[in-house]
Amino acid sequence: MQPKLSVITIVYNNVKDIERTMLSVLNQTYQNIEYIIIDGASKDGTVEKIYNYKSRLAQFISEPDKGIYDAMNKGLALATGDYVLFMNSGDEIYAPETVTEVFQSAASADIYYGETEMFDQDWISLGQRRHHAPEHFDWQSFRYGMSISHQAIYVRRSLAEPFDLKYKYSSDIDWIIKAAKHASSIVNTHIYVAKYLVGGISKKKHLASLKERFHIFTKYYGLIPNLINHIFIGINLAQYFIRHRRTND
Repeated sequence: MQPKLSVITIVYNNVKDIERTMLSVLNQTYQNIEYIIIDGASKDGTVEKIYNYKSRLAQFISEPDKGIYDAMNKGLALATGDYVLFMNSGDEIYAPETVTEVFQSAASADIYYGETEMFDQDWISLGQRRHHAPEHFDWQSFRYGMSISHQAIYVRRSLAEPFDLKYKYSSDIDWIIKAAKHASSIVNTHIYVAKYLVGGISKKKHLASLKERFHIFTKYYGLIPNLINHIFIGINLAQYFIRHRRTND
C-alpha cells in the first residue's frame, strides 16, 4: 500500500508564485497525497487563486498567524499522512514523477531526502545548491552547514515535532536535526526532489538567521566543536566564491 504523504504549503501575499507551487503538488503522478495550504490572511489575490483549486485540497486555512513557523505548525497539526513535506509558496516539487520516485527508492524509511535546484525571482535556474546533499545523512550532518533544504526532505510524521517558535528564521534546521536524531533509517534518493526560489525570509534577515543557526548548532554539537566547525565553514565558503569567480571570469 502506498504511504500517505501530507504536503503542506504556507503562503502570505504571494499571488505571483502560489499557483506554480500548487500545480507542482496537484500534478504529481503519486495518488496518495493530502494537500494542506495555510494562508496568513493574504490581501493580494492569493486566496482567490487558491480557491480555484479548493476542491482538490484536503485542508485550506486563511487567517492571521504569528509567523512562518506558527503557520507550519498549523499545517502539521492538520496533517494525517504517514510522511510530511513542506513545500512553501514559490518552491516546487521537482517533477510530476518525483514523489513516486522518492517512495520507490526504499521501503518504509523514516526520512527520505534528495537534491535541490535553485531558481531566481524570474524562475531562471541557478543550478544546484552550494551545499550538495550528503551521501549519508544523520543528525550530525548539519555541523558544517544546512546540507539539505527543508523542501527536499520527507519526514515520517510520527517523528515530526512542532517547530520551536523561539526561532524566527531557522527553526526548520532545529526541526530536521530533531527528526534525524530519532530516525532509524534515512534514505538518500539520489535524485533532484525540489526546486527552491531563492530570497526567502532567512535570506532577507540573513544576519539574524545566521545567529540562530549558530545557537542551534551549539545546542546540538557543543560550543567548542561548533566554533571549530565554523572555521571550516568559512574556509569552504571562501573556496566556493573563489572558484565561482574564476568560472565567471
